[in-house]
Amino acid sequence: MTDDSTAPKILDLPIGLDTTGEREEFDSLGKVQVPADRYWGAQTQRSLEHFNIGDDRMPKEVYHAYGYVKKAAAIVNAKAGRLPEWKGKLIEQVCDEVIGGELDEDFPLYVWQTGSGTQSNMNVNEVISNRCIQLVGGTLGSQTPIHPNDHVNMSQSSNDTFPSAMHIAAYMMAIGKTVPAMRKLRDALEQKSRDWDHIVKIGRTHLEDATPLTVGQEWSGYVGALDDAIAEVEHATHGLLKLAMGGTAVGTGLNSPLGFGDEVAATVAALTGLPFETADNKFTAQGTLDRLVRAHGGLKAAAVTLYKIANDFRWLGSGPRTGLGELTFPANEPGSSIMPGKINPTQAEAMLMVCIQVISSDVAVTIGGAEGNFELNAFRPVLINNYLHSARILGDMCDHFREFMVVGTKVNEDKLNENIERSVMMVTALSPVIGYDKSAAIAYYAIAHDKTLKEAALANGVTEELFDRVVNPLALTKPGMASA
Repeated sequence: MTDDSTAPKILDLPIGLDTTGEREEFDSLGKVQVPADRYWGAQTQRSLEHFNIGDDRMPKEVYHAYGYVKKAAAIVNAKAGRLPEWKGKLIEQVCDEVIGGELDEDFPLYVWQTGSGTQSNMNVNEVISNRCIQLVGGTLGSQTPIHPNDHVNMSQSSNDTFPSAMHIAAYMMAIGKTVPAMRKLRDALEQKSRDWDHIVKIGRTHLEDATPLTVGQEWSGYVGALDDAIAEVEHATHGLLKLAMGGTAVGTGLNSPLGFGDEVAATVAALTGLPFETADNKFTAQGTLDRLVRAHGGLKAAAVTLYKIANDFRWLGSGPRTGLGELTFPANEPGSSIMPGKINPTQAEAMLMVCIQVISSDVAVTIGGAEGNFELNAFRPVLINNYLHSARILGDMCDHFREFMVVGTKVNEDKLNENIERSVMMVTALSPVIGYDKSAAIAYYAIAHDKTLKEAALANGVTEELFDRVVNPLALTKPGMASA
């Protein structure tokens, strides 16, 4: 092999190891046999054997984010002369493969592992090392000429790289998937609100009949709620832009050159096009996971909003004969294996289940965030797994809810007109004219005698001219405009 000063020829080799059986790898504890067709090394294999718990694997987004961390570190180290330029370039090349998901099959570790994420960090280091070795025609497992610790992990620790990768992965998921999906849903709701602004319906408070509003006004409430939810998710997610890089083991930056964290964060920002920057206090960044806890809190708050909207939908569309029946949903699939012709609000039900999952995940995130001890929070894997899962399913669900429910929903105007005809609470409009007590008597009379409000009013001394002038359903939805 060549020495550090001489750049070897980089071979044009596709990803993959066309071999069978096992090969010998080693770490500080000794030798380990690993599958010969995989790039990982001894520490990854030890983790697979000691932590094969359940089916929950570390999310691939964490490894893709790690690709940015390792690439940025290689760039900074090579620029400063700590790493030979050719080694830096070679590591960069393989990091691009990691970022692009081309090496995903070589990141097999479980969520349930060391709480620092050390095993996943070493999984990345070993895979990058062996892929680099393959590209220069070396012997896999030799850790030469690219060493997983000395070169790929240079100036770093799992304790600052893993939380940095967590923040990068979480931010990119939220901004790239969750928020855009929420915005598209919000825009679809707004379009319906505009289309239906003239359609009058009877409102409900305490699940009982109330005064009228338009369907558009009701849906504008959903739009406003999503505006608030989106703003909160963005605000909470903004805290993830701070990276722990440069703190190394306990936050002091031991074995990390002065300014390394700032340079790596700036490089990650340049590579991703996102405004990442170094954390102001590395002891905070490594001893707590508070920023991720707050970020997931934003997702939880959005889930509360989405739950309310979806729940309203399924009740407003209940029926078609014996429910509220105000909305008609798209017939996406048969609703029953025994009842022909049944159509169910399945997208709303799925949204409710997703929201329940996100809200419950927030408990795990909260407890994990609170459990950090001294200079390290050792519950990182469970937090990032829950965050990415919540952000992903919320984004997916918003897209499905919009495409398969909101866009195709129609208003049952006949039902709304029937409800208006039989509404009693529009008597509220008479109250300023004839007084509260007389208005109440009219309402009770209408209910007791199964009369329309107009019939009850006329039976109790209100003239038809007065009733028709005061009790105008559409005008009652915009009282300020009516009085103006």
